[in-house]
Amino acid sequence: MRELTGRQREVLAFIRSFTTRHGVPPTVREIGEKFRVTPRAAFDHLRALERKGMLQRRHSAGRTSRALTLSEPGALAGFRTVPVLGRVAAGAPLLAAENREGELPLAPGALPNGGEDVFALRVRGDSMIDAHICDGDLVLVRRQETAHPNDIVVAMVASDATGEGEATVKRYLRDGQRIVLKPENPTMTPLVVDPRQREVRILGKVIGLLRGF
Repeated sequence: MRELTGRQREVLAFIRSFTTRHGVPPTVREIGEKFRVTPRAAFDHLRALERKGMLQRRHSAGRTSRALTLSEPGALAGFRTVPVLGRVAAGAPLLAAENREGELPLAPGALPNGGEDVFALRVRGDSMIDAHICDGDLVLVRRQETAHPNDIVVAMVASDATGEGEATVKRYLRDGQRIVLKPENPTMTPLVVDPRQREVRILGKVIGLLRGF
């Protein structure tokens, strides 16, 4: 089987992500809109993926644009499936079913340790826009419990009242014993926490970014 081009890998990843989220593969038009190409160019990508064994044609009376579906297991050959998390709440295990949005196939060679300890998290809000992390982006995160100053991390901070909290993406700093979770947005104030008074857990370090998935 011939190696995929970079764009073909992107199209395949989009098809799998879209299928996981919506239950059906994207149409040619949806693929064209996603990658800002003509429907004809999008169809050419689909045909190339079919020739390389990543997509298979199903016999259906439905729209021909949905006739090409992911091959199994061929569609994932050479890929590691990275879980995509949405809201991560305190009290639930990191990879609990209620936190999962879907899965993302990525080449293991592009990930540390082959992607064994990597997950993706959907960013909500604009607190990290100066670090080029925008609302709706996916950040790739390596699971770890510690961080160095200036790392961008995913941290869980308990609230004062209930102990509940949500995962937040911020830059990690220290001020003596206190932990500083600094937004990269000049309109927002850093969150300064004394871990002796409020629990702060580092869930992982941000190691990459995907946009548009």
